[in-house]
Amino acid sequence: MTSRQRRTIAVLGPTNTGKTHFAMERMLAHESGVFGFPLRLLARENYERALAIKGPGQVALITGEEKIVPKRARYFICTAESMPLDRPVAFLALDEVQMCADPDRGHVFTERLLRARGQHETMFMGAETMRGLIKALVPGTEFVTRPRMSSLSYAGVKKTARLPRRSALVAFTAPDVYALAELVRRQRGGAALVMGGLSPRTRNAQVAMYQDGEVDYLVATDAIGMGLNMDIDHVAFGATRKFDGRLHRALSPPELAQIAGRAGRHMNDGTFGTTAEIGGLDPETVSRIEGHEFEPLRRAHWRNWKLDYGSLATLKRSLAAPPPAPGLVRARAAADEMALGALLKDPDVVRLAADPDGVRLLWDICQIPDFRKVMSDAHARFLARLFGHLRSDEGRVPTDWIAGRVEGLERTDGDIDVLTQRIAGIRTWTYVSYRADWLANADHWQARTREIEDRLSDALHERLTQRFVDKRTAVLVQRLKDRREMLAAIRPDGEVLVEGHPVGRLEGFRFIADTAGLDAADVTAGRTIDRGAAQVLEGEIAARVDRLSKAPDTAIGFGPAPAGVPEILWDGAAVGRPVAGDDRLRPDVRIAASDLLTPAQRDRVGKRLTAWLRARVETELAPLFADPAGLPAGPARGVLYRLREHLGSMPRAAAAAELEALSRPGRQALRRAGLQIGRESVYAPKLLKPAAAALRGLLYGLDAGAPVAPLPPGRVSVPAEPGVADDYYEAVGYRRLGRLAVRVDIVERVAARAWELGQKGGFEMPAELMNLIGCGADDLAEILGRLGYRRAVKGDTVTFHRKRPKAGRAGARPGRPRRPDPDSPFAKLGGLMDGAGPP
Repeated sequence: MTSRQRRTIAVLGPTNTGKTHFAMERMLAHESGVFGFPLRLLARENYERALAIKGPGQVALITGEEKIVPKRARYFICTAESMPLDRPVAFLALDEVQMCADPDRGHVFTERLLRARGQHETMFMGAETMRGLIKALVPGTEFVTRPRMSSLSYAGVKKTARLPRRSALVAFTAPDVYALAELVRRQRGGAALVMGGLSPRTRNAQVAMYQDGEVDYLVATDAIGMGLNMDIDHVAFGATRKFDGRLHRALSPPELAQIAGRAGRHMNDGTFGTTAEIGGLDPETVSRIEGHEFEPLRRAHWRNWKLDYGSLATLKRSLAAPPPAPGLVRARAAADEMALGALLKDPDVVRLAADPDGVRLLWDICQIPDFRKVMSDAHARFLARLFGHLRSDEGRVPTDWIAGRVEGLERTDGDIDVLTQRIAGIRTWTYVSYRADWLANADHWQARTREIEDRLSDALHERLTQRFVDKRTAVLVQRLKDRREMLAAIRPDGEVLVEGHPVGRLEGFRFIADTAGLDAADVTAGRTIDRGAAQVLEGEIAARVDRLSKAPDTAIGFGPAPAGVPEILWDGAAVGRPVAGDDRLRPDVRIAASDLLTPAQRDRVGKRLTAWLRARVETELAPLFADPAGLPAGPARGVLYRLREHLGSMPRAAAAAELEALSRPGRQALRRAGLQIGRESVYAPKLLKPAAAALRGLLYGLDAGAPVAPLPPGRVSVPAEPGVADDYYEAVGYRRLGRLAVRVDIVERVAARAWELGQKGGFEMPAELMNLIGCGADDLAEILGRLGYRRAVKGDTVTFHRKRPKAGRAGARPGRPRRPDPDSPFAKLGGLMDGAGPP
């Protein structure tokens, strides 16, 4: 067929015009074809489509990292760089032809525009802005303009929390993409990510998650602008400036339009706008995007493809050749030229590239992409070493070298950035493995690197989903917005499930949201979970309030009290906490904070817990609640009142007047009530037991407003803490005596034995008392001194002698009681009538 019979068509128009779909149908109607795409992801997507239509064995996929080429393949789906231009085909297509103007890859698209042809039909698809350039560079081209199938309109500025469902947010750096995705996760439950740094498998998994409705939001770089077909209703720009490899610049209106045009699909209209952080677009830009009216492109980037491999010098000269026609401009140094420049600084590389074969091989090696996109020294060193191996006597990559490098990338641990770097590394080896003449067992390494890339990609997809998707919040947001009744269940262990997702636990009357994966900034997500839980827990809370109101006292108890005030537990959950009441022995209860209880329910719970707590106090501290009517009027009742004030034990001096006036029948009545009057103290022995002592300490702390950690249970003496008041030790049945606080019953036994020993005069240090108290000689000496004994030292002998009693000394028997204060209520106890109750 002559060149006159060949047909070249340019199908131009904005996004969502069906250009690519039209071209695919045209190619598959021919007997053979090649189709070049700007992205590997797009090539893979259309390869699957062609495969479904033509069947296995008819369709090939060729990209830099992947080659699936059946022996009888007739249709080749490729990236633009990988199009097999030496293969005769009936049809050839190049998508997104406006990429000719791209500073980095434009020269590739320009070469395809100028020299890639189908035997019967050639088709270029792209923006209307390319019409003039194509007309000038490819005379005789037929032009077809396709209108957009739906409208695209500006929706203005929206906060991320108010973006509609099926929105894509766009940023241009990985940190910005992550920040936007994090924000969407907190506010809307999650987002899928599409970035150039992700592997195709990871991007496919993320896109599928969005397309399947698992998340309603997509956060992406401008990678979505190149023909990815997704159900996007709104595009929101989170930035309008990008770094293009040379400088930071504002996106042009055509670039904005290419991205914004992803909104709307087929006949569905779309909208675009910006986030509140960057403000709105200017009216002129908006008008041009909505009307698809842009300045025509006036130049295409070009680089000589007829390279001279005679020597390194001729290769460099041929790369620097000037453009041959108007409308073409010399492309800036691409990644392969930068790699060549770096390698030529290595004398060993220059020496090995001294012949045409070496020059050609070196240029082939420079084509290996740096998937990390940094053109680092490490990448240059890798290329140099690879070149050295291929120019050695073996002429192949050593198996042990590739094995060591590949195995080092096989780990799936690490965070998103680590996995992304490993994927970049394995993609490099995948590219190398498809050079069959470079490796001894290319098929093995193609399969091996593909397997590792797939595993790393799956791990990266999992990490992205864990970090940026909270499915619970996504479901709850949707159900709350739709005002639909939610399905809920509460497991026996208290776990709450809403729409099948665990959202937290119900502990007593408090809902504890599951904050796994949430950080301190996840306020919106936390509120959404709380709202969803509150909606489904109303019936359960009412049932629990009813059960607690009817529960026996044995179903309620105290929890641990490391800080002095224990929680009140019911069914193993904290439902309240004791607080001070109007009377020291009648505490109240503060209900545990809960937004799920109504005021009436809170009142029922409070009354039940208060009744339990006061009954517990009366049971544990029963001697203090002895009926005064069973005691003789006067001093006996006064002793009981005093003891109530002191929570169960006090020095004799605290009730000296009442004790002095106490009759024998009164003493006997107090003893029957469980009270004991000793030499040093008045106390109730039953209240020295650990449970009663702990409760006494709790009541003291509530009344003082300063809770104190309970003493170790069962100890007869403990070190006296400097910051703890003497009153506290008395309140729990101990007496501070120097460096030790000694339980009052032990104090009585020590005082009685010392009195007995002192009847005969002085006595030496009694070891039996040290054993009784559990202390050393110095501590016992101080205790005896505080009990009224002085120490005498004569030579090596130390003895103790009773001191002469002093009026008012704590622990001493007063000879004559001090006259009580006439204003004291206890001064008139003798005149009280029988049956009088506590004041």
